[in-house]
Amino acid sequence: MRILSVNLAAPQPAATREAEGGLTGINKIPTTSRVPVTVPGPSKGGLAGDSIFLPAHGGPDQAVYAYARGDYEWWQAELGRDLRNGFFGENLTVEGLDVCEALIGERWRIGPDLVVQATSARIPCATFQGQMGEPQWVKRFTEHGHPGTYLRVAEPGEVGEGDEITVVHRPDHDMTIAKMFRIWTTEQEHLPSLLEISDVPERLRARALERLSR
Repeated sequence: MRILSVNLAAPQPAATREAEGGLTGINKIPTTSRVPVTVPGPSKGGLAGDSIFLPAHGGPDQAVYAYARGDYEWWQAELGRDLRNGFFGENLTVEGLDVCEALIGERWRIGPDLVVQATSARIPCATFQGQMGEPQWVKRFTEHGHPGTYLRVAEPGEVGEGDEITVVHRPDHDMTIAKMFRIWTTEQEHLPSLLEISDVPERLRARALERLSR
């Protein structure tokens, strides 16, 4: 299990009006440099040199976004086109680890000193639709059910291409990122089971309670 590439934003015009300055950082480009990773403030990313322009993105619980190269390869076959690392907006493209089977609260050590913790699934949006230029992309991405995982920074450090990933903690529950994604998007009748997990981010917990109160 290792990091195939570390990807940083190449800002470009956004498809949504909410983006600060009319820009988006979804289009990320691999870098060969080692990159410091720290706990970010609200609407900021955890990787030095990355850019975030939407207020709902970034922050401590979405400090880093990881996506598996194996899922890219599935989409390449499905779409009949090449998809380079970083094109889906992930900071870390990984190999040998099914990031969607990570448990909420699971921790990974990356390289010698960085430790991150899985928090939630990536939810597709209009910006992602614009990046892909594929009909019904949000629906198709949701139906496939492999969204990648957001990570919080448990122990700051640096990350670089080729760093090994070691799972150092697995919580005692069965709520994977993939299962969380299904509950949030297509199986909302199971929202109460999500609230039982202590490591669910507070912002997500509040939104789940709001949905249940309707």
